[in-house]
Amino acid sequence: MTQITDLKGTYTLDPSHSEVGFTTRHAMVTKVRGAFSDYSGTATIDGANPSASSLEVTVQAASIDTRSADRDAHVRSADFFDVEQYPTITFRSTDFAVHGDTVDVTGDLTIKDVTRSVTIPFEFNGAATDPFGHERIGFEGKVDVSRADFGLTWNAALETGGFLVSDKVTLEFEVSAVKQA
Repeated sequence: MTQITDLKGTYTLDPSHSEVGFTTRHAMVTKVRGAFSDYSGTATIDGANPSASSLEVTVQAASIDTRSADRDAHVRSADFFDVEQYPTITFRSTDFAVHGDTVDVTGDLTIKDVTRSVTIPFEFNGAATDPFGHERIGFEGKVDVSRADFGLTWNAALETGGFLVSDKVTLEFEVSAVKQA
């Protein structure tokens, strides 16, 4: 069985077998889930020497899908992502730390030209050769961030107290990546 420390090479994110999504509270009583459909990423991994590894991901902010056209349009507007002025969300790693089957990837997350350091713990789900001869690796991870930390402060007060959209957003990643020749 392949371990994280066995990985070495450059891997490209496979969007057709991956998901970049999020969850946040709505009206203080339920969760809203969404995902982005247009993103790309590359990781250079050296499992034996994690500090030599790197990861870069670019998400097209306008590709958000929360299963509500009206909500998606609002989130694309200047109240939230302002996709006309800030079309991409980026993540660039600054550090990798391996702990068994988990790798903590620390990096700079940029939304609306605001950059904050976040650490995402990724669980390694294994490696396999697919029927087409491609080496694939899988990871899943999630991290909580504050919308306000990135200037995403629009909200509406509720008559019963609280706000329409929570400040806490859980970013969720299901990753399948293919090793490059």
